[in-house]
Amino acid sequence: MRKILTGFIVLSLLASCGASKGNMPDLNLFTIEQDRELGAQVAQEIDNNPEEYPVLDSTANADVYNYLYDIRNRILTSGKVEHRDDFLWRLRIIHDDETKNAFCTPGGYIYVYTGLMKYLDSEEQLAGVLAHEIGHADRRHSTRQMTKIYGVQTLIGVIAGDRDMIKQITTSVISLKFSRNHETEADKASVTYLCPTAYDAAGGAKFFEKIQADGGGNVPEFLSTHPSPENRIEFFYNEKTKLGCTGESNFESRYQRMLKKLP
Repeated sequence: MRKILTGFIVLSLLASCGASKGNMPDLNLFTIEQDRELGAQVAQEIDNNPEEYPVLDSTANADVYNYLYDIRNRILTSGKVEHRDDFLWRLRIIHDDETKNAFCTPGGYIYVYTGLMKYLDSEEQLAGVLAHEIGHADRRHSTRQMTKIYGVQTLIGVIAGDRDMIKQITTSVISLKFSRNHETEADKASVTYLCPTAYDAAGGAKFFEKIQADGGGNVPEFLSTHPSPENRIEFFYNEKTKLGCTGESNFESRYQRMLKKLP
């Protein structure tokens, strides 16, 4: 831990000397190893709080977990995820039908709520969401945002194991509001990751189209402060065209069979 912390301080000093105020929003004082550490600490906090985060048992719900891991593997083996081998990319399902949410911590700990899964209609929509969340972790948006928000001293406390700070950061990671630039990067990553697969690479657009069809009244929590669906739908399709993506599969029947296995 001392070696990691020392490296963090050195990195902080180098970054503060070399960065101008103009590019501070994209400054990241975390190393890849520290992304992994923070993600593990957040995951432990979630595991230790089953009342707030009732995670479905992976053994009792093996079929559903295997289904999600298959989607994850298709994304990771696309050859487009930069930190595919650096992060864990572990999946957990939170049993909460009232919450339409998904998030991915630093280091690749992916969480999907049953409320979101039951809201969606087909597999490519879920693949689009998972690819988007993987994009946030792969582009290291959380630690970039936290570097900007919390500053060096708080981050040092987190890496050093300060429990109060870890709890604060855990809450922040789960409810973190990304910038519009970060959302655009994650949307672009979603298309890029899905493009080499059989999925419709604009699965994210189909997700937003569903929200629009519902009249906007069922907007999932994690999209409540994001850019408008109209602009993002157009962006997904434009990226798909630009990259020449040919996949069109939605695997809707397979998705509906999976939903029947959810508690």
